[in-house]
Amino acid sequence: MTNSPIDAGDDFASLLDETLGVGGTFEGSVIRGLIVTIDGDHAVIDVGLKSEGRVPLKEFATAGRAAEIKAGDRVDVFIERYEDKNGEVVLSREKAKREEAWTLLEKSFQDQQRVNGVIFGRVKGGFTVDLSGAVAFLPGSQVDIRPVRDITPLLGTTQPFQILKMDRSRGNIVVSRRAVLEETRAEQRSELIENLKEGQILEGVVKNITDYGAFVDLGGVDGLLHVTDIAWKRINHPSEALHIGQTVRVQVIRFNPETQRISLGIKQLDADPWEGVEAKYPVSAKFTGRVTNITDYGAFVELEPGVEGLVHVSEMSWTKKNVHPGKIVSTSQEVEVMVLDVDPQKRRISLGLKQTISNPWESFLERFPSGTIVEGEIKNITEFGLFIGLPGDIDGMVHMSDLDWEKPGDAAIQDFKKGDVVKAKVLDVDVEKERISLGIKQLSSDPFHDAIASIKKGDVVTCTVTHVTENGIEVTVEGLTGFIRKSDLSRERSEQRPERFAIGEKIDAKVTALEKGARKVSLSIKAREVEEEKQAMAEYGSSDSGASLGDILGAAMRKAQASEDK
Repeated sequence: MTNSPIDAGDDFASLLDETLGVGGTFEGSVIRGLIVTIDGDHAVIDVGLKSEGRVPLKEFATAGRAAEIKAGDRVDVFIERYEDKNGEVVLSREKAKREEAWTLLEKSFQDQQRVNGVIFGRVKGGFTVDLSGAVAFLPGSQVDIRPVRDITPLLGTTQPFQILKMDRSRGNIVVSRRAVLEETRAEQRSELIENLKEGQILEGVVKNITDYGAFVDLGGVDGLLHVTDIAWKRINHPSEALHIGQTVRVQVIRFNPETQRISLGIKQLDADPWEGVEAKYPVSAKFTGRVTNITDYGAFVELEPGVEGLVHVSEMSWTKKNVHPGKIVSTSQEVEVMVLDVDPQKRRISLGLKQTISNPWESFLERFPSGTIVEGEIKNITEFGLFIGLPGDIDGMVHMSDLDWEKPGDAAIQDFKKGDVVKAKVLDVDVEKERISLGIKQLSSDPFHDAIASIKKGDVVTCTVTHVTENGIEVTVEGLTGFIRKSDLSRERSEQRPERFAIGEKIDAKVTALEKGARKVSLSIKAREVEEEKQAMAEYGSSDSGASLGDILGAAMRKAQASEDK
């Protein structure tokens, strides 16, 4: 043990009384001692007692810095025990600092004054703070006004705190950094609100982001930056342009002093790209843009930052109908578009994608005018006809009535199947309605028209019975289908019975009508008989002269028979 600075003749008890008070106890007290020497990582301290004490150097260190002490320095230490098992005084610099700090902290707590401290560690639910030797607890909710994800920048720096509660007997101190910030913000808020006006440009920090915008802390007061006021260009979500903690320059768009609501804008700091948009993007001009957004009804194309136009789904493709726009274009794709309409007041530009390529119906008409024969694959078969694929990725339709001259449409359509390659004649091209009419039967001449060229209305022709019905009989004549109604089977009512005719039987009848639309010939046996009667009467006389009708008709029949025999 080193020599004590106290003179040998001094009475130890009297010195002790002087330090602790007469009859006092030294254990648990704070005494000023002298650093005798630095021994390794300990300081040897003489406090005027029988023996010296040793204190680890780390107890003299402050947060983030090594101990700065040397022999000869005088320091306050806490006496824990008079002697330990080695006969030394047990001293503590930390407890001395804590005792001193507690006294000062209690006064600050009573006076509601801020205290300085350093955050130095993490514990469950919060952090530990060094308040000049006293360790306090900082709850996580009291670190800042808003949640802090990374506290690293706050560690090791001296900051003001407010003591929320303290209990010396238990050694508990709870502090708040948030309370200090809120008090400071309240002062800043009052000053800011007092001087705030519309059009003012400020700096703030993005505090929170929602679907409809972002809240910006202007220093004690928050303003709303709506998503439509972030940029002139389309932004689907504020997070595309902003992040929490970001410092932004904003302009006050609206301010209500009564409700203290502040609307902010960033795009207002830049020139409006829609000014003079009609001159920049004239109708019918073509431009290249980038697809920024795709919806069910079309795609938005950015022509320049802040200026977008809509390509409606109907203006996307000549041939792809009822297809989602996402199957024609993709986001971020560069496309060529044509300006169809510009409305600066509504900030709308209508664009067309299909207008940048030729109209396939116009091109088809130029290459394949009406009467041209084309060839294509049957793409689809419906109840009303065939759809045939044609050059230009378009379809033409063959109506079922244009499939065959002889067969009914529903029967003729059975002769075709999907995938067949067929030839057809172009009947009509309607560019406006985007329709092409084709015909297959038109590849050959109409046998009906060829057949009726040899007969005419009023002719008496020989027919063959093909079918007997309740209403009359069906016949064929010169390859054509004909029909004789029940009332036309005879001039005698008793003979107007279809069943008296047999299939295959040949009969003579007069042509009464040529129905080109129905492709049928109407005939009458009755009309033939009436005509023959008139001829007989004219040739052989009238029954008024005394001859009977039977005599007259008999004479006519005999003459006709004689002519046939010759």
